[in-house]
Amino acid sequence: ACTSFDRLEQTKTEAESILSLVPESQRFQAMGFEASRATATSDELANYQIVHLATHGCVGKEHPSLHGIVLSLFDTDGTPQDGFLRLQDIFNLTLPAELVVLSACQTGIGDNVKGEGIVGLTRGFMYAGAKRVAVSLWSVNDYATSELMEKFYQQMLDEGLTATAAMRAAQLEMMRDGKPAYEWAAFVVQGEWRQGL
Repeated sequence: ACTSFDRLEQTKTEAESILSLVPESQRFQAMGFEASRATATSDELANYQIVHLATHGCVGKEHPSLHGIVLSLFDTDGTPQDGFLRLQDIFNLTLPAELVVLSACQTGIGDNVKGEGIVGLTRGFMYAGAKRVAVSLWSVNDYATSELMEKFYQQMLDEGLTATAAMRAAQLEMMRDGKPAYEWAAFVVQGEWRQGL
């Protein structure tokens, strides 16, 4: 069960390095207390081609409906708030993004539900309208993930590669830099791969 969460020290650095690659008029940021469930479920995100969520992933081992991601659990006054974006919430989003990146642990894991197939966050975001979803298949290190994501976005936004080609290029760069596979190999891009991002 997802009950306690360590602070992810690198998520702010990760977000800032990605935002620096995007013109100010084309970006929206929500960090810290602003990275709330209310922000994630607002219509605002439907205006963007890429949605990047750097946070904790939550896997409901027994029940797919408990899969989700963790956003701010407190408001600006320090009052506890519901910060879980559950799979059912994701299915109810309208998010026609070209790419949703879930920079978190185990976001690519799903459950095989009889008559439904694999049910997980990837399927939820695609149902919400996303064409592609980048997810991790196992627990990932905060620092290594931040480095991989910076390389991924540089390849995609600066070099003009598709999301799948950019992920491959970023992973190859990490490998050439001598980084162990468990630090970079967890991430995959699922969905459409021939057109767009």
